[in-house]
Amino acid sequence: MKVALAQLSIEPGDVRGNVDRAVAAVERAAATGADLVALPEMFSVGYFAFDLYARTAEPVGGETHRRLAAAAREHGVAVLAGTVVEDLGATAAQTDLAVPSEEGLANTAVFFDRDGQRRAVYRKHHLFGYDSAESDMLVPGERAPVVEFEGFGVGITTCYDLRFPELYRDLVDDGATLVLVPSAWPYPRVEHWQLLPRARAVENLAYVATINGSGAFEDAELLGRSTVYDPWGTVLASSDDDPALVTADLDPEKVASVRAEFPALADRRNG
Repeated sequence: MKVALAQLSIEPGDVRGNVDRAVAAVERAAATGADLVALPEMFSVGYFAFDLYARTAEPVGGETHRRLAAAAREHGVAVLAGTVVEDLGATAAQTDLAVPSEEGLANTAVFFDRDGQRRAVYRKHHLFGYDSAESDMLVPGERAPVVEFEGFGVGITTCYDLRFPELYRDLVDDGATLVLVPSAWPYPRVEHWQLLPRARAVENLAYVATINGSGAFEDAELLGRSTVYDPWGTVLASSDDDPALVTADLDPEKVASVRAEFPALADRRNG
């Protein structure tokens, strides 16, 4: 399976322009033969544009999701719609999806299959509180789904989730062999950005793909460096901090062979 990480240039508050760039990235990735295209965290509004969250929030299935579902269907690729600001009340009113609260906002990723059908919804579980408004403004999610796609069990986590290894253990226990991590990771924490996903790949013997954005906000700059790690923690493909399309070929059989060769997961003990 060929995965493409769309490291987009994100303009704070420019929802239409940002979504246009996301749709164009899906088209470019499909032209390279990608099977799965993943977008960054808060790619539509920009993570650090907190004052615009409420005004730009959409339900699951809103305009941004409709456009990306259509792009998935048109180009025959699966799309992880990074994350957008979800209006939970609107989702509850307009869909039959379970929501963690019937009011408020969430940081929400949606996985669309090749036919544009919604396969999974993930709301960021660990909300960032370090000099950030996220934990004050958003409602955390409670579920971390695993989707079957092209021989992989695909899990989804978001940015700050990388610091909580137990979430990844739960995903592995549910069959995850590839974890996608849409993010909005800023300077100066480059070392953390490179260390944490590599550790998650090594300890879980799984592929981990981190999808960051590119661009500057008033008080933060995204560091890019979207990267694909294999089950040994080896970097298969990466970028610098400029907009990029990062591609890599993944083999589901490699996860099985690595886990058989180095059976650390089978050696786990409780207590």
